[in-house]
Amino acid sequence: RLRLHDGKLIKDRRFHLRTYPNCFVAKELTDWLIDHKEAPDRETGIRLMQKLMDHYIIHHVCDEHSDYKDAKLLYRFRKDDGTFPLSKDVKVFMRGQSLYEKLVSVEESILKVREENSVKYQRTFLGCEMVDWLVQEGEVENRQEAVELGRALLEHGIIQHVSNRHHFFDSDILYQFWINFRRRRRLTELLNENSSRALSESPDSPFCLRKLNPEPGNTSFLSVQTNKEIKIVSAVRRSSITSLSGNSNPYFSAAPTLVFPPVAECNPKSVLKRPVTNEELLSPGAPYVKKTLTIVGDAVGWGFVVRGGRPCHIQAVDPGGPAAAAGMKVCQFVFSVNGVYVLHLDYQTISSLIMTGPRTLVMEVMEAIE
Repeated sequence: RLRLHDGKLIKDRRFHLRTYPNCFVAKELTDWLIDHKEAPDRETGIRLMQKLMDHYIIHHVCDEHSDYKDAKLLYRFRKDDGTFPLSKDVKVFMRGQSLYEKLVSVEESILKVREENSVKYQRTFLGCEMVDWLVQEGEVENRQEAVELGRALLEHGIIQHVSNRHHFFDSDILYQFWINFRRRRRLTELLNENSSRALSESPDSPFCLRKLNPEPGNTSFLSVQTNKEIKIVSAVRRSSITSLSGNSNPYFSAAPTLVFPPVAECNPKSVLKRPVTNEELLSPGAPYVKKTLTIVGDAVGWGFVVRGGRPCHIQAVDPGGPAAAAGMKVCQFVFSVNGVYVLHLDYQTISSLIMTGPRTLVMEVMEAIE
């Protein structure tokens, strides 16, 4: 998706007197897949894009076609219009990805090649080391919460005991990341995702989550295909979304039903107690203070949701994301993005500014004085 943005295949397009933002032409995208060796032929390219549709990653801009047609039809990534589905399983997966990226990017990382019983294992760590690190970095509040996170990651096949004999414990037991999030993956891997044999032979593939039940004899595979619990969010994550539900626990949430939600669910209620105008924000003596936040995007983006318009406000903040670390809070108003004054803009336009800008995001926000 990001490569398509960079190549300008995803852009605002006009059709029948209407402008469709952030969309692509199916036929052009099929050509691109072949030109960039993501697909060997058109038939495979069509199958790949249909797989993305089946997993609610892309859709027809008007939802008039349930299948991907190699024609001059407009499609869009759900990430770009805020309808990307979010479930407990995806939250855990993205949480694991975020932690992995943070661990491999620091000096003296706890991730090391270690040996046990004369066997060398990649990306390993001791359970107690991980708990120490999670607490030290503020990823969790206490050691118990760290163990709960470790168990969630293990049950979803993101980490594992090196010989697959133990659950996650705060001890000197050796674990490893089962997935290498930094390995570049070919899109064609998606076509093999339903093969359990292919999965077992490709532990680095993240296209399926290997959800484990600690009880013997009850192990199953769970695809990344999520339910359709859809929230309208702005496109402020460069890759996939982490916790956007406002749940204080970023990796556990109640599992919603596998049905398309009513319209009310697609338009979450504003967190603002009352509407605020630009005039009120900017009037002399107004009870608001301006703050400058520098947010360095991580492997999965920036971690916040912006809503509304004229002025826009922060609707939700991922507690484990870069925005929260920079001091962003819900109910703050967006004053500027990378030096561009935005109080007069709607959230779609602000989202576009963020997505097309640099990875390091400089935002001025206005916050009510308590």
